[in-house]
Amino acid sequence: MTATTHDGVSSSRPMTPEERKVIFASSLGTVFEWYDFYLYGSLAAIIGAQFFSQYDETTRNIFALLAFAAGFIVRPFGAIVFGRVGDLVGRKYTFLVTIMLMGLSTFIVGVLPGSQEIGFAAPVILIILRLLQGLALGGEYGGAATYVAEHSPHGRRGFYTSWIQTTATLGLFLSLIVILTTRTYVGEADFAKWGWRIPFLVSILLLGVSLWIRLQLSESPAFQKMKDEGTGSKSPLKDSFGKWSNAKYAILALFGLTAGQGVVWYTGQFYALFFLGSILKVDGPTTNYLVAWSLILGTGFFVFFGWLSDKIGRKPIILAGCFIAAISYFPAFKMLSETANPALAKAIETVKVSVVANSAECGSLFNPVGTRKFTAGCDTVRDFLSKSSIKYSLEQSPAGTSVKVRVNGKDVETTPGNLNKDITTALQAAGYPKAGDAGIAKMSGPFDIARPQIATLIGILFFLVLLVTMVYGPIAAALVELFPTRIRYTSMSLPYHIGNGWFGGLLPATAFAMVAATGDIYYGLWYPIIVAVMTLVIGIFFVPETKDRDIYTYDEN
Repeated sequence: MTATTHDGVSSSRPMTPEERKVIFASSLGTVFEWYDFYLYGSLAAIIGAQFFSQYDETTRNIFALLAFAAGFIVRPFGAIVFGRVGDLVGRKYTFLVTIMLMGLSTFIVGVLPGSQEIGFAAPVILIILRLLQGLALGGEYGGAATYVAEHSPHGRRGFYTSWIQTTATLGLFLSLIVILTTRTYVGEADFAKWGWRIPFLVSILLLGVSLWIRLQLSESPAFQKMKDEGTGSKSPLKDSFGKWSNAKYAILALFGLTAGQGVVWYTGQFYALFFLGSILKVDGPTTNYLVAWSLILGTGFFVFFGWLSDKIGRKPIILAGCFIAAISYFPAFKMLSETANPALAKAIETVKVSVVANSAECGSLFNPVGTRKFTAGCDTVRDFLSKSSIKYSLEQSPAGTSVKVRVNGKDVETTPGNLNKDITTALQAAGYPKAGDAGIAKMSGPFDIARPQIATLIGILFFLVLLVTMVYGPIAAALVELFPTRIRYTSMSLPYHIGNGWFGGLLPATAFAMVAATGDIYYGLWYPIIVAVMTLVIGIFFVPETKDRDIYTYDEN
């Protein structure tokens, strides 16, 4: 039996040119999002030197990364602001505004004078631009997902909206290509002085194409029908979150869908990258090549699982992704360690390292931007061990006694000024690898993949990306279908951006803080596992399946 749209048109027909244009125009916002995300993240140190030069290096790096984080923090507020506008004024108008704000904010960073030219105004304007872009991003995804879904035939919303998810990879690759090309052309010295601005300036081309295409689009059929019938909400915020009949589904969408989706997404793509480089000590280019291959191999599965969700439902695929992630993260990351750095993996299992100190004299090692300086003996030793990827335990000692490091039951003999060196020597004698020896030969280029070790690593990373595609491919359709047309934009945007911006965006810093605090390189995985299990349980028992819902006639939850 063939599914039909609300007006009786078969959903088995091929995608029309107009529908392709709708998907392409809507997806460009996601390209912008990840293009800027990778640009700013990759160039944070240079941006810090340009806009926070009045401070010392440590302080300016902190400010640069906090400005980066500001874009994540304000996204839910952007979801509220632009979600309301989208439900009151229309989908097309709103995401014209959001992409304009996003594009101009990125472009202006490229022309903004540094602090040496305009002083304190430079960092202030930079932070304002980051906040504006974060607000715009809060409205962009909800608008794109809603707009595409409301143009989609009944029975194919999962397939149509899944195309939006693939463009995150395109944005990452586009930024990487522009950065590498610019660096190669102008040289590292000039790139640090002025060449870093070029990738930001190039974004104006992407903005121009996006606006040109979006201006040619019409309003979504569902919104236009609602407007013509006069059934729209006069107060989308109140109707979305002030009425329990709707607010409960926003809460369920957060804890039963997007929180788990967010942590699986960030674990599979960003924490895996961090784990390879910072913990397993694989060199930067090789790490980037490995993750890039996993993304290339996995991107098509966003569309596959979106299509499959039209057949079997959104919940089974998203929750299966959370379940598989919860049971496989520990073995997958251990396999990653054993393949990328076998000597380190073996040492972690066989070498017993203890920090002998009074626990009352040990503080927190939370260091989200990596620039915090520790002074207490217990903290400096634990910080050194965690950054060296050494698994350790804490043994209690009487108050006032000196901090000691014990390797396989023997205290390490240390001399003043050589503490780290002496500890390193003892650890290497016990079996830990030397610094810089990851146990994997550096890849000579992106196509140096014939070695079994490299192929195995790509396979493991591909598996992690596959879980990402399971939870992310159907999520847009699931959120759109969960809410009625009159409050859809507002209601779906907030849980999406809290789930992805807060639960997911804070994952790398939180996971590494857990690793540092416990001395176990795998301990940070408990964060995504616990959140994924929470989403699995809440999703199974409380979130309804929506794939057969007619979003044109659905009005009340």
